Amino acid sequence: MINADIMTAIITPFGDDGTINFDALERLTNHCLETGSRGFVIGGTTGETPTLTHDEKIELYTRFAQIVDGRGVIIAGTGSNNTRETARFTAEVGRISGIDYALVVVPYYNKPNQRGMIAHFTAVAEQSPIPIIIYNIPGRTGVTMANDTIVELSKNPNIAGVKQCTSMEDFEYVVQNTNDDFNVFTGEDAQALAAKAVGGRGVISVASHIYGKEIRKMYDDLDAGDVKSAGDLMRFLTPKIQALFMYPSPSPVKAVLNAQGYHVGDCRLPILSLNKEEKQTLAMHLGMEKDALLSSKARV
Repeated sequence: MINADIMTAIITPFGDDGTINFDALERLTNHCLETGSRGFVIGGTTGETPTLTHDEKIELYTRFAQIVDGRGVIIAGTGSNNTRETARFTAEVGRISGIDYALVVVPYYNKPNQRGMIAHFTAVAEQSPIPIIIYNIPGRTGVTMANDTIVELSKNPNIAGVKQCTSMEDFEYVVQNTNDDFNVFTGEDAQALAAKAVGGRGVISVASHIYGKEIRKMYDDLDAGDVKSAGDLMRFLTPKIQALFMYPSPSPVKAVLNAQGYHVGDCRLPILSLNKEEKQTLAMHLGMEKDALLSSKARV
């Protein structure tokens, strides 16, 4: 079982020359750990993985494992819509010291049926030296993994969990119909409280870059039985979460982090960094001064 309820889907910082900024990554990692994260997804959607080369990903995962140095669980993104390539890359990443799990997305573009999904994940799991986590995100893949398909795959000893980005009804069904040691995470920040309340492991979060302390307190309050306080915090967080997805992710969270002085740089094409007008709109939706994200002293 993964002993981590808040896992940050960490962004990939870039320097002015467009290369990965590992100094900024180390500082941001420490910030996330200090504000309540218990683990990370590195090389996920928020990490702009489709824009990274093979060699960049291997270096990123290797150096990130050294930065974390056992202080949290690490799940590394290895999935693609090519089963053979996914299996090969997952096996390669699985040999990196400090990487605990591989995040393998439902194949996109190809649009396999449920039998094809089972065959895909079974083939990858068979060749992986580390357990894999299924990533079910139909909004990006164009196809939905059915609840019963997840339940069937949960019986595979090398498939350890799912990052689920569908409805709470689906989430509840998967929790109810899988063993307790199968790790069911929501990938939707807005479901963070409900996901844990119904028995899920927790959240793989984007908002935790900015609101880690609040999410940590919300979960701690829930664990302590203070449902009212947890609910108050979730209601505070919901509009902030919505604002962080106003524009293509991770451009909003990067804009806030840059304004806070973390120097995470721009997004890589085809995602554009926010322009002045977009930063002003985002700031207002976050309850900040209109020009707060144009400075280096932003507070949220």
